[in-house]
Amino acid sequence: MAHSEHNRSKNSGGFVLIIFGALLLFLAPNIYPTMPELGTVSLIGGFVIGAIGFYLKFLKGRMIQR
Repeated sequence: MAHSEHNRSKNSGGFVLIIFGALLLFLAPNIYPTMPELGTVSLIGGFVIGAIGFYLKFLKGRMIQR
């Protein structure tokens, strides 16, 4: 195995996206309770960002191996 391929980082930032999505889900609706539109957008954004992070962290590698 070539050394450059062996030493390459396999992290794709998926874990950071999962954490950011969770923070959006829990914190953003509570910051501006007088603006329900912003809370709804932050909930949807949290789900989308978390789903992208979950795909990058857990599913992408398994789909490539098949």
